[in-house]
Amino acid sequence: MKGRFRKTLRYGRNALLVFVLSFLLFDALFPLHVNIKYSSLVLSEEDRPLAAYLSSDDKWRLYLEEDEVTPAISDAFLLKEDRYFYFHPGFNPIALVRAGIQNMRGGKRISGASTITMQLVRLLKPRDRTYFNKAIEIWEAMQLEWHFSKDEILRMYLNLVPYGGNIEGIKSASYLYFQCLPGQLSPAQIATLAVVPNRPNTWKLRPHNEELREARNRWLTYFYKENWTDLSTYESALQEPLAIERKSWEYVAPHLCRRLYSSYQTPIIRSHIRYSAQRKTEALVKQYIERLKIMRITNASVIVIENESRKVIAYAGSADYTDKENEGEVDGILAVRSPGSTLKPFVYGLSMEKGILNPKSILYDVPSNYAGYTPENYDMYFQGALSAQSALAKSLNIPAVSVLQHYGVPLFIQKMGEIDFRQIKKDQKRLGLSLVLGGCGVRLETLANAYSTLANQGTYRPLRYVHSDSTLLHFEWIKPEAAFMVSEILSGLTRPDLPSNWQMGKSVPRIAWKTGTSYGRRDAWSIGYNDQYTIGVWIGNFNNEGVPGLNGAEMATPLLFQLFDAIQGKNKTHWLHAPENLSIREICTETGQVPGPYCQNLGQDYFIEGISRYIPCSCRKKIPLNEGRTVSYCMSCKPSSGTHEELFRIYPPALIRYFEDAKLTYEKVPTHNPACPRIFVTEGPSIVSPTDQAEYLIEREEKAKLHLIAEVDARVKEIYWYVNDRLVGTCLAKDNFVAELPDGAVKISCTDDQGRTNHIYIQVKRY
Repeated sequence: MKGRFRKTLRYGRNALLVFVLSFLLFDALFPLHVNIKYSSLVLSEEDRPLAAYLSSDDKWRLYLEEDEVTPAISDAFLLKEDRYFYFHPGFNPIALVRAGIQNMRGGKRISGASTITMQLVRLLKPRDRTYFNKAIEIWEAMQLEWHFSKDEILRMYLNLVPYGGNIEGIKSASYLYFQCLPGQLSPAQIATLAVVPNRPNTWKLRPHNEELREARNRWLTYFYKENWTDLSTYESALQEPLAIERKSWEYVAPHLCRRLYSSYQTPIIRSHIRYSAQRKTEALVKQYIERLKIMRITNASVIVIENESRKVIAYAGSADYTDKENEGEVDGILAVRSPGSTLKPFVYGLSMEKGILNPKSILYDVPSNYAGYTPENYDMYFQGALSAQSALAKSLNIPAVSVLQHYGVPLFIQKMGEIDFRQIKKDQKRLGLSLVLGGCGVRLETLANAYSTLANQGTYRPLRYVHSDSTLLHFEWIKPEAAFMVSEILSGLTRPDLPSNWQMGKSVPRIAWKTGTSYGRRDAWSIGYNDQYTIGVWIGNFNNEGVPGLNGAEMATPLLFQLFDAIQGKNKTHWLHAPENLSIREICTETGQVPGPYCQNLGQDYFIEGISRYIPCSCRKKIPLNEGRTVSYCMSCKPSSGTHEELFRIYPPALIRYFEDAKLTYEKVPTHNPACPRIFVTEGPSIVSPTDQAEYLIEREEKAKLHLIAEVDARVKEIYWYVNDRLVGTCLAKDNFVAELPDGAVKISCTDDQGRTNHIYIQVKRY
């Protein structure tokens, strides 16, 4: 008896081994490919839906994640479809035998005995209902069970169950019919969704479907008897109306969602958008532009960045995505536009980093010529000498161009290229000094991230739109000390770009900000930041139409202030911290340099230890005069008696020319001794126009006439101009001289009445 049992056991073991080996062989020869094409769902940082896109086969088939399958959902579907799901190998032998007997007795198909796994096979590969195909389903169900866990199979099934039309999966039905997540479904709603897949075309998900409500209640009763819910919940569920409403998707942050979908096309795209901040931003932008449309200003773009993490928490590509008349689908955050004056802070900051200037270094806002380029200020006026912080706060053009020339255009382009200013890097061969005034192209997202870099102590990080974006890349782009000094300047309220209605008592948020207006008034910018957020605002028209009243201060900045108050709240007081290596020293306020022996007006200024230049001020000198104060002397011609010394303010030639042209009074040194035997060999005339080594293109039909301009010291009254060593004219030191130049290489010389000469060389070409 024992031998027979062992023999039977051995046969059974061998048969099982043969079956397993055969299964593995056929599984390898005829593999089951599971390739479910899901829709793409874009989520906010709080996992709230922002947008969804059809699958590649035009289905609403949203991917159900593991933690979204609640016990109530899984138990309801298992009780209804396959209560022995966790115990069978893909098919239920007992149910198959029972179904076969019932079908033979009835002479027709009465019961199918399909498990959830077999139903999943049919959903993956629809086939005609035949016994042969049923056998294939059983085989492929076993393959599914071999390759996937029970929970994975159940989730795939819940992702594919049909709900009529092109809607598949419990998650799609939850969103489109009940406007909620699967985990937020009520027991009555779960029962409804469990019932519909058996007859999706009959039991349509629509209100007042009495047949569906009765079916739902029958299954609720069955579920209650199986302890799926308690009595109170069961009774409430029976009374719950069919609150079904088929809604289309309400897109939030549509421009960003479209952008992310184009880049990823994965079932779930988790963005860093904060739902509340996004909604507030969209509402404010839309309302704000509605008020501006009467001025023919039709669009705005806004990006909100969390500085430390560089998460983009709000993104409005236009005022209204659905506004086709004003091209609302255009994403202004990605559009390449002229930045106006918004690059000026970076020129100043990078110059401070190299020690070229400090906040109170003196710059000159006077008429200037740079190789034929003559920048002008927004208001067409000049302010003479002023500090760098005042020049930046007032957004003056000429000082900014002067700082860029000193720093170097190629180096500035290189530095901006390091932080993703791609268009500037692309156009570098044609860019010059005008780029700091808006003569280049930038994107709002790039510009805003550059300001976020200033807010984050000079450390650059790429923007993060989705959870998978890397947090590893970062580097110090500008020294923290320079970033802080620029931020302090930009946070001041004594400035011309403070909106007029905020000058009358409105609360200004504690932020640093910079405005910009492009040439032709096509773009208005305002970028602001504090320690927590950076917000970038662009306002204009996507058709590139300029508007006379469009400017950054009056149009973009009010929206910027509103956004800070809405997103962060009012009355924020804490601010950026000064870096440890930033110190304060005494300076001469007339030059911004370290005080010299005769400085009279002293103040304090920031400086960077070991980097900022240490140049003693020499703006005042003692000069010998005769008793009548009509003649001044140098050491070569000073008489042995009859003189006395007085202290004079020594102005640079550029400032003297400005004083003279503007007919402003200033302290002048008396005329130098005309009988002085010394031949001056230093500090000769400085030819400022034309520019040395420059090439000038003249139309072929025009005469090659150029303005010759030189800067000289206060002792010079008359200057002489030479072209190719031939005298062409004489003029007063304060006047310009117009000369006709020959084609080709030209030598231009200027000699002053002290005998000092300077030369430049240019090329004159025809076109």
